[in-house]
Amino acid sequence: QILEVHLFLATLLYSYLEAFVKLFVPVRRKSLSGELVLITGAGHGVGRATALEFAKRQSRLVLWDTNKHGVEETAAECQKLGATVQTFVVDCSKREEINSTADKVKKDIGDVTILVNNAGVITAADFLSTQDHQIERMFEVNILGHMWTTRAFLPVMMNNNYGHIVTVASAAGHFVTPFMVTYCSSRFAAVGFHKALTEELSALGKDGIKTTCLCPVFINTGFVKNPTTRLGKILEVEEVVEALMEGIVTNQKMVFVPSNQSVALLLER
Repeated sequence: QILEVHLFLATLLYSYLEAFVKLFVPVRRKSLSGELVLITGAGHGVGRATALEFAKRQSRLVLWDTNKHGVEETAAECQKLGATVQTFVVDCSKREEINSTADKVKKDIGDVTILVNNAGVITAADFLSTQDHQIERMFEVNILGHMWTTRAFLPVMMNNNYGHIVTVASAAGHFVTPFMVTYCSSRFAAVGFHKALTEELSALGKDGIKTTCLCPVFINTGFVKNPTTRLGKILEVEEVVEALMEGIVTNQKMVFVPSNQSVALLLER
């Protein structure tokens, strides 16, 4: 018990010192120009806004979504910013679709250097009212889809020791909330995937492959009507994506939005 308290205080002190140093030491930001960026779930919300931010930074884009109209709208907006864009209609709950489309991307476009696993689905209901197919789909998209997509593009990153894998998860992958048992479980899995993959890449000496996990509280994307949460205010897409892009260019491993969620997590532990 005493050891745990000392460990907690030491971690808290380190966090404050790190934050203090960052006030005075400018963080190096990497260029995203020319990177081949693949974004899943790019037809709407965070995926679309992230694509636009990469387009502004002269990245080349490959956009996936189940919604043909939505992903083509995103592509058109990115092209107005001067980006080269290819779009694919892909259901990230289906491993075969992910693998076959990934093969087309690798053959026809090139090596993906930044992968943004953003596709996600959410159903809010009490656990016993959540239908079987809803439970299966949340896990198929929110975690298995991340795994299949990463497995498709990681080998080339490993060979080159270069790349960046972004996991879009949620604060619900750290904190629980009622009536979202399945969703929280799938997001906990996504956070665990990010952490374990990060450790594995480090153990393999692949320090050129960076990882970032985005964990916002709930976002106003239109998927949940009149959203409320004990985790804090409902966020707008723009502020979430701004934090994500900062996390990517500075190679942050975990991005909480708002940032005080990290302190809340530390206190909970």
